[in-house]
Amino acid sequence: MSRFAVILPAAGQSRRFTAQKRKKPFVELKGRPIWVRTAEHFVNRDDVAQTLIVISPDDLDWFKEKFRPNLAFMEIEIVAGGDERADSVENALARVHADVDFVAVHDAARPLLTPKWITDVFKAAEKSDAAIPAIPVTSTLKRVQKLQKDGEQIVETVSREGLWLAQTPQVFRRDLLLEAYAKRGDGPATDEASLVERLGHPVKVVPGSPMNIKITLPEDFKMAEALLDALPKDDLFRPLHPFADESPHLYS
Repeated sequence: MSRFAVILPAAGQSRRFTAQKRKKPFVELKGRPIWVRTAEHFVNRDDVAQTLIVISPDDLDWFKEKFRPNLAFMEIEIVAGGDERADSVENALARVHADVDFVAVHDAARPLLTPKWITDVFKAAEKSDAAIPAIPVTSTLKRVQKLQKDGEQIVETVSREGLWLAQTPQVFRRDLLLEAYAKRGDGPATDEASLVERLGHPVKVVPGSPMNIKITLPEDFKMAEALLDALPKDDLFRPLHPFADESPHLYS
């Protein structure tokens, strides 16, 4: 069985999210912090050998104290983040154990997963060395330009043919991802797949789910609250945290 490490970037500034006066990964979603709900999907898995969460240096002391029981119980390693997301992931990548075969990078603010969705992309990465979940664009796309004084206006309608929305977890053979980061240069990198693409290595796309949303805006949080109860259930999955009991209703 392949060994996977999981990196959870949670070092962003959350400028567009203000709920509960906390950064979005630390906000409670139906009684449990978003990052805890996210991490539980991975630390419960037999094929995950290491889980790392990346935290802004400004939040490190508070995070360690606030979530000490969760961190100890789930055996999650904390990594200090960098200036950009790619810097944060690179910091964590340097801490991944040498005996790990694959590295998965998953947004800490994407708590709506199922074991099957993770397994599908893990298996695809084992076959192709690089895989991500994504969903096809279904809405009409407009290219818009900002006017000097009067909002925005449409420049053109863009064909959506062949366009997909990338999701996470994005999974890569460890050596491949290390090479991609070593050669990333100064160009923008909004996700790991873009770095691997620059190497000329193909990245397999696995059909994802529209429910696998990233919580970025307050409206996303409200949607996540509603979707949490609608996720496909897997009887083998149970939250792993020090304050859970065995009541089934707590797992919704």
